[in-house]
Amino acid sequence: MAANVNQECKRMSLQVQKDRNGKPISGPYKELYVYLLDGVASGSDEEVLGPSFIGNWVEEKNSFLFFGGPSRDKVMALLDKRPDLNLVDEYQLDYEQWQGDVLGPLEIAGFRVVPRWMEIEGLRELAAKDTIVLDPGVVFGNGLHPTTQDCLKALRWVRERCGFGRVLDLGTGTGILAMAAALLGAEKVLAVDINPLCVKTAKENVHLNGLEHVVEVLEGYAQAFVDQPADLVVANLDYDIISQLLKEPPMRQKPWLIFSGLMRTPFRDLSATLEGYGMNIARQWDHDMTWFTIVCRGGR
Repeated sequence: MAANVNQECKRMSLQVQKDRNGKPISGPYKELYVYLLDGVASGSDEEVLGPSFIGNWVEEKNSFLFFGGPSRDKVMALLDKRPDLNLVDEYQLDYEQWQGDVLGPLEIAGFRVVPRWMEIEGLRELAAKDTIVLDPGVVFGNGLHPTTQDCLKALRWVRERCGFGRVLDLGTGTGILAMAAALLGAEKVLAVDINPLCVKTAKENVHLNGLEHVVEVLEGYAQAFVDQPADLVVANLDYDIISQLLKEPPMRQKPWLIFSGLMRTPFRDLSATLEGYGMNIARQWDHDMTWFTIVCRGGR
């Protein structure tokens, strides 16, 4: 993997930053410190968490507080302020371990995905076309997962056949797919996520790539946005959420839809559901027959 990254960096005129010992830096953090709370921390609580605080991942009635360094004292200070919160567990892991691999420049379906922490020569020229400068932080959507890669392929496949003016990206994560749609010529992209940390990360990435004039990022449930006009919907989501979305006629009536995040059995179930609604699968991708992504035409 390291050899491939170095070769790609050379070809793309990129240089990996190095630490004081000459070791390549493969992420914005060396280690992650995660503190699981029973209860949900709010935005105002973040004021006491210090400079190492990365973000608050809210999962139902729990908060996962991410830090770039040991921060138990900061967490305990928060608990003193919020006695309704309790520390349940804490974890320490490498940033690469969290991301699933070393994050280097990637080329996927004609897109270049470049980590923010790389020294980039000619950034303005690279960013002008089909290059996404990305800081995933601790959010899903770094470009390594098969579903993200296949969604990028699906976006280009649709673009080459009919184009799209307005795009709705449900479950945007880092915003990578929304930004890809913008680079492919979308006039307006609405990117939605229920998780506040995803929204924050996506907004930062949109700003980093200078795409605020095209991509709008909002927090909310996907179901609340199915009425929004769109030529294309991208939903890299859990099967249960996708099946609920398809019960809404405005969702089914969109001209084009990309669904991903599907494993084998959910893929089969979704295929049957789409057929029942009169929606035709136009193209599909699979990764080792494990992860599936489909493009379909709207039905009734």
